[in-house]
Amino acid sequence: MDFDSPRDARERGIATVYQDLALIPLMSVWRNFFLGSEPTTGWGPFRRIDVTLCDRVTRGELDKMGIEIRDSSQAVGTLSGGERQSVAIARAVYFGAKVLILDEPTAALGVKQAGIVLRYITQVKAKGVGVVLVTHNPNHAYPVGDRFVVLRRGKVIADRAKEELSLGQLSRLMAGGEDLQRPSDDIEQDCTAGD
Repeated sequence: MDFDSPRDARERGIATVYQDLALIPLMSVWRNFFLGSEPTTGWGPFRRIDVTLCDRVTRGELDKMGIEIRDSSQAVGTLSGGERQSVAIARAVYFGAKVLILDEPTAALGVKQAGIVLRYITQVKAKGVGVVLVTHNPNHAYPVGDRFVVLRRGKVIADRAKEELSLGQLSRLMAGGEDLQRPSDDIEQDCTAGD
């Protein structure tokens, strides 16, 4: 399919959560959650954002993920990295994502925060949302993945179901394991061939 804009893709149920999150750190959690899709109340010139609904929905969606926030009016920049990732993922799911593309969601997170995000990815999958997780970390991909596609220099070098692949095999594929296992003579020949 060809999409004219990111909004066009979102309307068809495809959402992307980028590594840099596309959240505004100084805005509140609820403002970030509804950014660009604010529910309103009132009519005509008296129309305004329904802050009560925004607060209730934001708290409810984050509670479903096990993330309790003190105040949905607090700046999203005061949350941990894992909590911010979860806000971005929860927002995408709430607005009807059928396919969720996650670009390195755990790259800049600590162990505990990454665990929170991976747990939520599992919850999203259980709801029937298709998840494409782009990652360089096999220890994050393996627990949540059903199928693994490994790319090297833009080419698919492996496309296997989880049942066909162990974590060790996936790690070797992602790390260039077959290159590491080649005899050193072959590698030296490859290196000198370019001279």
